[in-house]
Amino acid sequence: MVRVGIIGGSGLYELLENPRIVRLDTPFGHCDVQLGELAGEEVAFIPRHGASHRLPPYKVNYKANLYALNMLEVERIIATNAVGSINPALEPGTIVIPHDFIDMTKCRDVTFYDGETTIKVRGREVSGVVHVSMTPYTYCPEIRASIIEAAEHMGLGVRDGGVYVCTEGNRFETPAEIRAFSILGGDIVGMTGCPEASLARELAICYASISVVTNYAAGVSGAVKLTQGEVIEIFSRKIQDISRLIEETIRRIPKRRECPCKDALSEYLK
Repeated sequence: MVRVGIIGGSGLYELLENPRIVRLDTPFGHCDVQLGELAGEEVAFIPRHGASHRLPPYKVNYKANLYALNMLEVERIIATNAVGSINPALEPGTIVIPHDFIDMTKCRDVTFYDGETTIKVRGREVSGVVHVSMTPYTYCPEIRASIIEAAEHMGLGVRDGGVYVCTEGNRFETPAEIRAFSILGGDIVGMTGCPEASLARELAICYASISVVTNYAAGVSGAVKLTQGEVIEIFSRKIQDISRLIEETIRRIPKRRECPCKDALSEYLK
């Protein structure tokens, strides 16, 4: 059993010690998982966009990634994202620990439960149509609390809370879209947070995200024309902080789960 899984992108490929690659064949395609040591325990890492960052957000096989971690019996997932700032108070370089999301994607496969597929979770079967709850916590409260506690220990400033808006990509958003997202209550915008978070909930896996603001979103005061290369460059400046934050978080995540996430499938498990 691997207790903690990490899903991230560029800059985190060297996070684990003594890494090895394991290919897992899931009902949704294969997934290459890196297993290694971090914070004194074995941890799983999945490069969301592939080892060479070749997959655009809408082509990421989110279901294979999450199911592979489920096969390893992962209980906790820490994810990282690069995001744009909808809220002018969140300057580039700010680290946000979101508490909720708005899913504005259009074409993604968003559920394991299509009414036909049988899913195995902790050795038990779930089938049919399943409606998991995303309340009272959209993201795992225990992981979020551990991230914030770890940041305080490090003396690293983070924003506790924010609404993550997930868009389809590949293009960046228009100014009109950003204005609409702001009216809806969005604080940050990215392309990878959904359906990752809800798929984790469908497997009763705890999930929380560390989002790094790389730019102001389109039309926000201070916004400039942005390229993907600039996003990666700005995110890379925070990699050392993020890597240490993940390690310190793992040390603090409770071994025993007391959060509602673990009971997400309680009425469906056979």
